Amino acid sequence: MSEPVLQAFYGISSPWAYFGAERMVAIAREAGAKLVLRPIRIIEANGGIPLRTRPDYRQRYHETELRRWREHLGIPLNLKPKFYPCRTIETAAQAVIAVQKAGIDATGFSFAIQRALWAEDRDIADLDTLKELALKTVGAAGAALVKDPQEADIIADWQANLAEAEARGIFGTPTYVFNDELFWGQDRLDFVARALAAAKQKETL
Repeated sequence: MSEPVLQAFYGISSPWAYFGAERMVAIAREAGAKLVLRPIRIIEANGGIPLRTRPDYRQRYHETELRRWREHLGIPLNLKPKFYPCRTIETAAQAVIAVQKAGIDATGFSFAIQRALWAEDRDIADLDTLKELALKTVGAAGAALVKDPQEADIIADWQANLAEAEARGIFGTPTYVFNDELFWGQDRLDFVARALAAAKQKETL
């Protein structure tokens, strides 16, 4: 049987990607799927709207939804984190890309970055912070891959993620992709699980 592949296009600073991160990993493992992390930012060309440019009422409702989901999932989250919006997400996103490209499981590192921003009031644009998180989650070899600026091939992969997201019609994050089908939002993870299970059952017939 061929190994199913689940791709996760997500913003490293997205609270919704943070909420869904651990469930995403669990769902992929349960299905025996390869999980590929594809860090991106909101794709404005496809209609994505950065939070701080939305009308005040939409921003307030966003906070209401974060509170609801925080309580529903039991995941710690500061509604007004100290370092959000981030000065830049590229350093952190490209670090995840570099770790994964080296053949290291980057899921724990990625989640540590998200948790640092949303639950620990840490600056994920800070290189030393990222190196510390990498050392704890992916060891010295992974921490050595955290750089700013990054190697040219890592920057190229970041740009390729953005280009592919735009070509696929992705606008917001997280968006999970399986068999070219898009699932936007961590609240669609149940549908992701169903799609993976259906594909697995089909393989066994």
